[in-house]
Amino acid sequence: MKDIADIPALMADIGAKAKAAAADLAFAPAEAKKAALLGAADAVWDNRAAIIQANLKDLEFGREKGLSPAMMDRLMLDEDRIGGIVGGLRAVAEQADPVGEILEEWDRPTGLNIRRVRTPLGVVGVIYESRPNVTADAGALCLKSGNAVILRGGSESFHSSSEIHACLVAGLKSAGLPEHAIQLVPTRDRAAVQELLTMIDTVDVIVPRGGKGLVGLVQREARVPVFAHLEGIVHVYLDAAADPQKALDVVLNAKTRRTGICGAAECLLIHESLLDTVGQGILEALIKAGVTVHADDTIAAKVAGTVPATEEDWGKEYLDMDIAARVVSDVDVAIAHIRRFGSDHTDCIITEDDAAADRFFERLDSAILMRNASTQFADGGEFGMGAEIGIATGKMHARGPVGAAQLTSFKYLVVGDGTVRS
Repeated sequence: MKDIADIPALMADIGAKAKAAAADLAFAPAEAKKAALLGAADAVWDNRAAIIQANLKDLEFGREKGLSPAMMDRLMLDEDRIGGIVGGLRAVAEQADPVGEILEEWDRPTGLNIRRVRTPLGVVGVIYESRPNVTADAGALCLKSGNAVILRGGSESFHSSSEIHACLVAGLKSAGLPEHAIQLVPTRDRAAVQELLTMIDTVDVIVPRGGKGLVGLVQREARVPVFAHLEGIVHVYLDAAADPQKALDVVLNAKTRRTGICGAAECLLIHESLLDTVGQGILEALIKAGVTVHADDTIAAKVAGTVPATEEDWGKEYLDMDIAARVVSDVDVAIAHIRRFGSDHTDCIITEDDAAADRFFERLDSAILMRNASTQFADGGEFGMGAEIGIATGKMHARGPVGAAQLTSFKYLVVGDGTVRS
């Protein structure tokens, strides 16, 4: 869809407006940002019927495009999900304002007082697929952290995102903040993405939120710094000391609650001592729930209804009612498997053995490690951040759920009293 002739000029204008807005937001009062977010929340709820109508257009576009059921689930909005968007906006509004927070303070023998304080990054570019709620989450978190944001949503969510964006702008206007603080790229043309990735004069960081293809494109072609967000190849390891009921509850929830989110379990590792008991029961429960289990030879020989796993199943993000399953001999083999096939996103151990859990936590370096809890909790809202702009799997700057505080850098404030250096 090439609906705007001069994409470079469009993006340059958006970037210039974002940079100007960021200069004002850097010292905007916390009360004004809170008011803007609460105003946006009210506008989203008041306009929920229009948002749902816009979403119907996006769902039709998605069906014509042949999106998978999981991707269609990501795209769909109803009144409950809009209520969730509203709740997220209000939760972010109530968070402590990170800008100006003193991270550290000390005095030097020279008489200098030095403070390290949080400061906004500037202009954040967010490129995302399918999920229209990201429009609200990313807009809210960037505003809270004093950053202007340029949102480039997926073509599938074009109409829904536009309606939600209008509500965010209404909130900005009601609070007297610059309306260009939150901008949505008004075209589906992919050339806009290419431009955004190279806008080094106006954009300070790019956050890609989507599948492996999108993230790979951004990492290959961006000239602007990127927060790495790899796919969620999420593992759950059933240790020999797993509690049977906890194991059943956690695995079923981790796989089936919502299969299209990055925290959904994609590989189940089962200690060999559990295969004939707890492990078999869980696998059968998954199959009964409609999950296709891609099993290694040992499991396939024991559990009816599985399909043989291929090499491609290890390290695969299904985002659907599929899971890979393998038997392992101990926690170290599970760790080795995760190191080889994981994506450093989220991994879980189910065990009552503290030593096994400590070893799992110590020897893996995923952004999120869990014990006896569903991986579907890999979410900034569930971490108490109000929302998230994504889950970063890199190690530079931000990692794990990226909330408002992670969208800041810092500066040093140095105060003397006529102090000179000898």
